[in-house]
Amino acid sequence: MNNKTIYQETGFDQIIKEIHGNLISDFAKADFETRQPTTHVQTAQKRLAETEEAMILLSSGQHVPFMGMRAIEHLTGKIQRGLVLEASELTEYSDFLRSFGLIKKLFEKNQYQTPTLHRYAAGLGDFSEVTQAITGAVNGALVKDESSRALRKVRSRIHKLEANINQTLEKLLKNPTTAKYLQDRLVIEKDGRQTLPVKTEFQSKFNGTIVERSSRGTTVFIEPTSVAKNNDELILARAEETGEIYQILAGLTGLIAEKLPEIGYSREILGELDIILARAKYSRSIDGKPFTVNDQEELYLDHVRHPLLGSQAVPLTLSLGENGRGLIITGPNAGGKTVVLKTVALTCLCAASGILLHHGGRTQVPILQEIFIDIGDQQDLGNALSTFSAHMDDVSRILHQTKPGSLVLLDEIGSGTEPKEGAALGIAIMEELYSRGALVIATTHYGEIKDFALAHPDFRTAAMAFDEVLLKPKYQLLMDQVGESNAFWIAEEKAVPETVLNRARGYLAGTAYEFVPYKAPKKAQSKKAKLAQTEAEVMTTSDFAKGDRVLLTETKENALFYEELEGDMGKVFLDKAFREVPLRRLKLITAATVLYPQDYDLESLFTDFHERKFQKDIDRGSKKSQKKLRKQAEARRKAEQ
Repeated sequence: MNNKTIYQETGFDQIIKEIHGNLISDFAKADFETRQPTTHVQTAQKRLAETEEAMILLSSGQHVPFMGMRAIEHLTGKIQRGLVLEASELTEYSDFLRSFGLIKKLFEKNQYQTPTLHRYAAGLGDFSEVTQAITGAVNGALVKDESSRALRKVRSRIHKLEANINQTLEKLLKNPTTAKYLQDRLVIEKDGRQTLPVKTEFQSKFNGTIVERSSRGTTVFIEPTSVAKNNDELILARAEETGEIYQILAGLTGLIAEKLPEIGYSREILGELDIILARAKYSRSIDGKPFTVNDQEELYLDHVRHPLLGSQAVPLTLSLGENGRGLIITGPNAGGKTVVLKTVALTCLCAASGILLHHGGRTQVPILQEIFIDIGDQQDLGNALSTFSAHMDDVSRILHQTKPGSLVLLDEIGSGTEPKEGAALGIAIMEELYSRGALVIATTHYGEIKDFALAHPDFRTAAMAFDEVLLKPKYQLLMDQVGESNAFWIAEEKAVPETVLNRARGYLAGTAYEFVPYKAPKKAQSKKAKLAQTEAEVMTTSDFAKGDRVLLTETKENALFYEELEGDMGKVFLDKAFREVPLRRLKLITAATVLYPQDYDLESLFTDFHERKFQKDIDRGSKKSQKKLRKQAEARRKAEQ
């Protein structure tokens, strides 16, 4: 059940992050990052029992005495690489080992309330010999004198040499003759030797060896001859001390190295306790309560509160598995349907991870093999096609992987395409998931899917509650009911004009559709357009005259108006041919009275030269034209036969 998409979609990754922040040790953090919700009911029961016991311990005001855990991985790594720990590091490792006994005592005292955790703590090793050796030789960052006879002896010699050197130097500082040669009446250590700061001009008068010069050249640091021998002995003694300290630290580090395999086992136990306590701290922060888990695929949520919504979350009550393996949830957008799906998924993931949630006390959660979820989030996609395509990608993957023991959660199933096709596809998808043995919960607006759920013997319906008085969603799930989408409430909330809403309510009630012609607002006109309007101001939208130049508004073509026909149709001349066009799709450009002289033969606009000549020949009785006319008539008769 390692699916990052599910974790992100449900918010489970945020819960994991919060628990991770409660962990103390690096090794527990590394272990926790690899953990997944279990698919075995026994493991889930064990994890939940561990968390419950840890919560009891925390509620009593007691705390597990974890010590030295933050740096233990680093220190163990140094030992494994053959390095010697410093005195302060040995002290920290000793605290870590010493905490084993304190933790065992804590859980022995609380073994009746925390039997599972007591069994864990009982497995912690006893490393008192190592801790006693360390505390006997080391105090914080210092190695004790009594840690070895050799160290005590060399340190005694160092103290005597330092006393002799200081006594001799004090005499020189108090000597009036010597004092006038000094820059300051101080003893300054340079390169491990005790020196006096002498003015450069008096260096030849001061008996001793120059160890160092100041950067400005005004002072030389001279080791007096009277302390040179003691300084040499002191440097050798300190080197001997360093060597002895190293041997002691190496010996103590070796004691730990010999026990590393046993320490490693105890460290694993502490890591497990660290993880359990971190789960308990989170569960306690959300007022988590114990609940039962099962392997019967039966889900019953008793007023479960979404852990990431806090006190704002409306408790969810829902059942599935025992009285039906499918659930269809209906109700308005922004009414909480998606939150229901996420709460169900989160509850199952938390149950399989040992995390307690806030609920009414009777919650039962199945431990599943797989959890699949497809959340709509259509606002994040480019368009309806991409929405539907994305849904189908997820659904296809889910269909190929679904098996018995799976829970499938589908948000707005079948959405993003033509409603009837989407509804049919959604029903077929749910039937296939059901036949594969999955528990199915889906949300929808489609009436066909609601009808399917009502008709199917193994599917149930649920609706998101809606306050009909206040016209607001209650974000509460009502089992075995069918809800409406409440589209009008949502539209009103988004400030859709009241006139639009009233018209829509009328259409829903069966009112006939209204078709009101659009009237474009008047625009500023050019001088030429104003002249044309002046000429045609007596005309109405359907009052055109022969020869008027008009615009076909649908095709944006210019034509000549010929005559008005019945049925609000008009005949126009365009591209040497007549067309019939609705008058409402014509717009006057220029009136014929403006375009042509008063006595102009407008009919000539609609025929070419040869046709006009042929007509004149007929009118004056030309035999040639009459012969041509008879041939045309004969041709028409043959065509009709």
